[in-house]
Amino acid sequence: MLLCDVVLLPLALYSAISLRFGTFYPVVSSYYWLFFLLPFLTVPIFIRVGLYRAVIRYMDDKIIATVFYGVTLSVFMLTAAVVMGRVEGLPRSSIVIYWIIAIAYIASSRFMARGVLRSLERRTDRRQKVAIYGAGRSGLQTALALMSSPEFSPVAFFDDNEDLHGTNVAGIRVFNPADALKIMAERDCFQLLIAMPSATRSRRREVIQKFEGKDIQLKTLPGMGELVDGRVRIEDIREVGVEDLLGRDPVPPYSDLLSACIKERVVLVTGAGGSIGSELCRQIAINSPLSLVLFEQSEFALYKMEQELHRHHPFLKVYSVLGDVLNREHLDRVMKKYKVNTVYHAAAYKHVPLVESNIIAGVLNNAFGTWNAVSAAISSHVENFVLISTDKAVRPTNVMGATKRLAELILQAISESGSSKTRVTMVRFGNVLGSSGSVVPLFKEQIRAGGPVTVTHPDVTRYFMTIPEAAQLVLQAGAMGKGGDVFVLDMGEPVKIADLARKMIELSGLEVRDPATGQGDISIEYVGMRPGEKLYEELLIGENVEGTHHPRIMRAVEGMIESVILFPKLEKMKQACTAGDVETVKALLIELVQEYQPMIETGEKVH
Repeated sequence: MLLCDVVLLPLALYSAISLRFGTFYPVVSSYYWLFFLLPFLTVPIFIRVGLYRAVIRYMDDKIIATVFYGVTLSVFMLTAAVVMGRVEGLPRSSIVIYWIIAIAYIASSRFMARGVLRSLERRTDRRQKVAIYGAGRSGLQTALALMSSPEFSPVAFFDDNEDLHGTNVAGIRVFNPADALKIMAERDCFQLLIAMPSATRSRRREVIQKFEGKDIQLKTLPGMGELVDGRVRIEDIREVGVEDLLGRDPVPPYSDLLSACIKERVVLVTGAGGSIGSELCRQIAINSPLSLVLFEQSEFALYKMEQELHRHHPFLKVYSVLGDVLNREHLDRVMKKYKVNTVYHAAAYKHVPLVESNIIAGVLNNAFGTWNAVSAAISSHVENFVLISTDKAVRPTNVMGATKRLAELILQAISESGSSKTRVTMVRFGNVLGSSGSVVPLFKEQIRAGGPVTVTHPDVTRYFMTIPEAAQLVLQAGAMGKGGDVFVLDMGEPVKIADLARKMIELSGLEVRDPATGQGDISIEYVGMRPGEKLYEELLIGENVEGTHHPRIMRAVEGMIESVILFPKLEKMKQACTAGDVETVKALLIELVQEYQPMIETGEKVH
């Protein structure tokens, strides 16, 4: 480019003089030396302003400003040379014309070089071709980032804005989304990146549905809140997730509810290394607690959570405690030592088949672990105690759900007795996306392995919610309790697991195998209901439900067992657990949780 400028600068001056005189052959013999002097005056200026530091292949429109600045300084130097050299016969107006022509020559030479380099690149380019849906700022940043990546090559933009159709953004043509499949087929492109980070979830779902089952692999950018300073990195691109298919936008959290039990308080989270527990810790950390106590049985999970909090919140006091909720004395010591104000009890065994085959462990951890935790909270004068419950506690058909309902009954009985000042609250919700034991990671792994994707039953449905949204709603619901409240979260519409599996296969750019013809990439196999599994999950036991001032949180009004009846039975159950008497434990579970209807291995209810 420097050698090119050595030629173009004298040519620009000659062109300016020719235009001024109106001839291709102006007489310049009296000042011919200016043509040799001009590059020596101008090239050092161009070096100083950084014109030769730009990588031509990835150059953007900002280069024009640099060229403008450099040529303007060149004009001043040329004018000084003309004045000091007392040049005769050179029209002064030709210097202004030189200024305009030099900017055009120097700038266009850069863009021509960029075009040639990119054209040569395209001929030998083995990167994966990708189209981008959204030609706004995020789309532009994404395209520029992809151009410099060794993995992807952007070949087309699609945008809903009709004014952009037919235009070029970063040298890439913008097309009507209605022609997307045709355009992508012409360009041998089978990946589409949705660059609409600020769009609503329902709008994202509309876009995704246009390409479902079309052999197009969909990827997306995270929300704007997750991007740093608006800069897009290749690592930010991810496959379209199930959260993009929910079609329900999360309600922004109410800041007063979110921080009510947290700000300037000592907060303890049991099960702090689990899916929900870890997200609760993240949400708590950003709401200015006095300190955060992590209580976790798994050493590795506790270490990971501690390191994450130290990395993102270096000034937050974090205390990591290895412990088991079955050790009441340890819980007591920890809560008293750190003067805990609020407890979020997320520690539980949640995997339905595992708890079904380990009944005593499930009862001890989920029911008696909760009793230990709330008893320690009461004796330590903790202000707020929030239990993380589940929709499987409603008319349970498995041990896991029954133990979680029993935990709710324990808290209701304690609260009803009025013997403590600790405000006890329960929050009940459905499946969270990406949690341990969730079907989503399982399906992803099965798709990656080439299938088959295993579904228990064609009609099985579940409620879904993202982990951050669930954690935020838990924190807000916990702040609204008066004592003994059971809150249920609005989970939106239930999702058919078979439909979910089909969509995940299609969004991976693959086809569901037709069992009749055998055509397609990955098959869906129905393996039968697991022990204790329900076709449909519910959030309410009865019909009595009250609204709250949060649109996604409801208060359930449900039956309970008085403490004078419940606690003696619990003591009897504890003795049976100690003796390893599974039958007595299960019989007492059925007696106490009246809605519990266990299933036999065929999936039928035991009456």
